[in-house]
Amino acid sequence: MTTLAIYSNKGGVGKTAAAVNLSYLAAQTGAKTLLCDLDPQSSATYYLRVKPKLKSGIKGFIKGGKPVYKSVKGTDYENLDLLPADFALRHIDVSFNELKRSKKRLREILNPLKDQYDLIILDCPVTISLLAENILNAVDCTLVPLIPTTLSVRTYQQLLNFCAKKNYDVSRICCFFSMVDRHKKMHNELMAKVSKEFNGVLKSFIPYLAQIEQMG
Repeated sequence: MTTLAIYSNKGGVGKTAAAVNLSYLAAQTGAKTLLCDLDPQSSATYYLRVKPKLKSGIKGFIKGGKPVYKSVKGTDYENLDLLPADFALRHIDVSFNELKRSKKRLREILNPLKDQYDLIILDCPVTISLLAENILNAVDCTLVPLIPTTLSVRTYQQLLNFCAKKNYDVSRICCFFSMVDRHKKMHNELMAKVSKEFNGVLKSFIPYLAQIEQMG
């Protein structure tokens, strides 16, 4: 069983679209897949046409009042389940902070689900906080979408600096480019520069297409 986080500390980079489509594609290969929507905006939940509600509530979800599997919902797609978001997740950092071992609570929450799925993908909110530390502790790999702009690359460097300061294994953090227009010289030059200067830059990228933009 593999756990992946689609995470960015910058908004507007196509994070949720990537999380939803990766989950769908994995499910289509036959992998039993769970998409966990951790963003209080519940965009992934909306895409998959599921009511944005945690059955156990935020306190039950964080503090273990009810098993997390009771909140998991099926979707219209074979092999793809969803742990829906809830607007109450906006308080998730406060709830984590009230617990002992708070930086590892998310991993403990997800552990009971690992025997049921081949792949768990987390669609994460835009934050560098206690939730971000929980995410980094909970997953095997973190995938960070970048758009080919200097500001997006700068925020990625900030994330790597944060992880290094907290002694997280940065080798488990990879990035890929999103919203790429190959006709733009700046995009091509910046992608080449980042691929040369950073480790873990994936060769696959998401092009800038109207169909993808419509998902946002």
